[in-house]
Amino acid sequence: MGLATPGLDREGRPARVPLGVDNGSGGYDDDFGAEHMLVNIGPQHPATHGVLRLVLELEGETVLRCIPHVGYLHSGFEKLGEYRQYNQIIPLTDRTDYLSPMANNVAFALAVEKLMGLELTERCQVLRVIACEMSRIISHLVWLGTTGIDLGAYTPFLWSFQERERIYNLQEMWTGARLTTSLTRVGGLMADIPDGFEAGLREFTRTFPDTLKEVDTMFTRNAIWIGRTQGVGVLTAEEATNYSLSGPMLRASGVDYDVRKDQPYLGYETYDFEVPIGEHGDIYDRYR
Repeated sequence: MGLATPGLDREGRPARVPLGVDNGSGGYDDDFGAEHMLVNIGPQHPATHGVLRLVLELEGETVLRCIPHVGYLHSGFEKLGEYRQYNQIIPLTDRTDYLSPMANNVAFALAVEKLMGLELTERCQVLRVIACEMSRIISHLVWLGTTGIDLGAYTPFLWSFQERERIYNLQEMWTGARLTTSLTRVGGLMADIPDGFEAGLREFTRTFPDTLKEVDTMFTRNAIWIGRTQGVGVLTAEEATNYSLSGPMLRASGVDYDVRKDQPYLGYETYDFEVPIGEHGDIYDRYR
């Protein structure tokens, strides 16, 4: 695929010049004048948590154009699953998103159980909810910490990852693994929670809000954080829906939808919790 970025022609007007991202482009002209700059981020870069490559055209700190290159982590999970039994596929789901493996385990098991018409015990459902919410917190903490450190906020990064480690310790206590948990089995779980798990989880839920308050003081009213997140990366409700976004990305754009409430599973309809909704669809609203 041949790609191009605006340069300046002889009359000073924007012109199209090849970026040189494929074998046929023949290189690129890096003379964009003083205003435009071409920047490659990734696939090996401190800011790429993924991994992907982004070809950016910048004007100062404003991104004029972004060309993403994905697929660096493609592993063929669907093909690998074609010749495995259902329970043998569960270890593959660990690796589709290693930040929240237990949630992936649960999602796959639920799909198979629905097809087979299996009913779960109440205890199994509650433990799966705990697993999903632990994974949710881990995923959000990684986003919070890495986004903060990309903007120069080192202390909140350490706080976020310290709390993440506490949940990983609980995961390891339960499943024997920190990342690739393989928690579920079709119709149940690989193990019940061990002695000490409940006490550890209660202690985490008791102290975790204090860390969130500290992060709030560092970010929410921080002029640098606000300047780099408010009005940046804006997606309207229509755009977020058309792009099939979910979770905080969708709700930050003002779409009041949470699958736990709108299509409840695992008894989520019995839990009382609020779903925050954004107004502006920018990075700041996704953070809030």
